[in-house]
Amino acid sequence: MSSDNGTNSAANFMHGIDDLIDDFTFLDDWEDRYRYVIELGRELPEMAEADKNAQTKVHGCASQVWLVTTASGAPENPVLTFVGDSDALIVKGLIAILLRLYSGKSAREITGIDAMQALGEIQLQDNLSRQRSNGLASMVERIQADARAALS
Repeated sequence: MSSDNGTNSAANFMHGIDDLIDDFTFLDDWEDRYRYVIELGRELPEMAEADKNAQTKVHGCASQVWLVTTASGAPENPVLTFVGDSDALIVKGLIAILLRLYSGKSAREITGIDAMQALGEIQLQDNLSRQRSNGLASMVERIQADARAALS
């Protein structure tokens, strides 16, 4: 088994962020980009109502946000899969973007991803309200915390 020096992680993440940048670049203005984010949210798989509880709630978001993390594979570096939902369509779209960047990657890969920096490339945070931007940061921190916990 080869050691992961972060090269695969960086390549996988950059592929994901490159796809996202391409999607956003294709759209002419932020009104179209917001519609795209909302459409991504509409395409999210439904989350079971039973999973929308105090343990899965993401704190620090203005909207209701829930995130369920499932680990599989090697206990020393499990692959994490995320399912999320929100009561706000734009936030569901932000969840969809984060799941595209993080879900299905190993915990070690996830801890090496700086999504906020990468999302800065598409100026996502610059075009969100302060509350939405803070909520996005809270979702990223929750994903990172779950990855750190999976490694301990």
